[in-house]
Amino acid sequence: MYQNAKIYITGHHGMVGSAIFREFERQGFTNLVGRTSVQLDLRNQQAVANFFETEKPEFVILAAAKVGGIIANNTYRGEFLYDNLQIQNNVIHQAYLHKVKKLLFLGSSCIYPKFASQPLQEDALLTGSLEPTNEPYAIAKIAGLKLCEAYRAQYGCDFISVMPTNLYGKKDNYDLQNSHVLPALLRKCYLGKCLENQDFEQIRYNLTHQPINQEFHTDLNNNEIMELLQNYGIIKNHEGVKLEIWGTGTPKREFLHADDLANACVWLMQNYSQSQFLNIGTGEDLSIKELAFLIKDIVGFQGELFFNTKKPDGTPRKYLDISKLKAIGWQANIELAEGIRKVYEETFEKY
Repeated sequence: MYQNAKIYITGHHGMVGSAIFREFERQGFTNLVGRTSVQLDLRNQQAVANFFETEKPEFVILAAAKVGGIIANNTYRGEFLYDNLQIQNNVIHQAYLHKVKKLLFLGSSCIYPKFASQPLQEDALLTGSLEPTNEPYAIAKIAGLKLCEAYRAQYGCDFISVMPTNLYGKKDNYDLQNSHVLPALLRKCYLGKCLENQDFEQIRYNLTHQPINQEFHTDLNNNEIMELLQNYGIIKNHEGVKLEIWGTGTPKREFLHADDLANACVWLMQNYSQSQFLNIGTGEDLSIKELAFLIKDIVGFQGELFFNTKKPDGTPRKYLDISKLKAIGWQANIELAEGIRKVYEETFEKY
């Protein structure tokens, strides 16, 4: 790839797409193209065809997707399957029709069977049943990587796929109802800390500027705000503040900073051209309970964490075998505590 190559990054306003956009800029690439979902609905076949005909990108990063946490995945099952299939099909097919030199498709580690051996190896794909709560999203991602493989086999397209582990970073989704576990815990601990300090001004600011899956009225009094927070498991009583966490806390997860993923994607665009998709992760995991207490310590929340064992845990364990990626020369650099602290400072502490 040369510095002035025309590179189209889908989802460039999201956490992953924006990190990839910044990484290309950091490495001196100057001809980057992005469109918001308002400017270009990737579910619209004709709109995507018109875009490729007009812009003629040479390289494509397919980072756009409909994403969410366990609640969103399990609630909006039809949307997660349909929207992601439409996005992938339209972009990949137009990349083929317009002779794009290379395309990178971003999948997800949820493609692997629920009870596959750990760490998850690439050849575990399609060897067992998926985790039911995110099955529609996983099926869409499996279809995307298989479409890239098929277009490579039939048409000779240089389309590659990567499967990142759980991600976090700048511009993450902090919706208290629909976000993933790490950003949800980060925001809960922040709001819990504000509640401990009786800092309702900061709470109002946060609830106004970040989503809570319902309309927030700034004229709510302090008691009404506490009632609202209680709906999301942030509870204040005479003993102090406590936070509800779904499940037992025993499932283990791996987390990769989006900046590390972005560096891997740019590196692979320049150094990898094979049909075999690759896992991208750190090769290390920790329990949800360990993660919760790590975030509690970083934020400085002093209250209690309690685990609601009536709520689902999801997959018992999920971390990736990254030996193939390491063998060709790339590995992650951002340590988890360092990455979470950086995200907290960028997202909450500055306000």
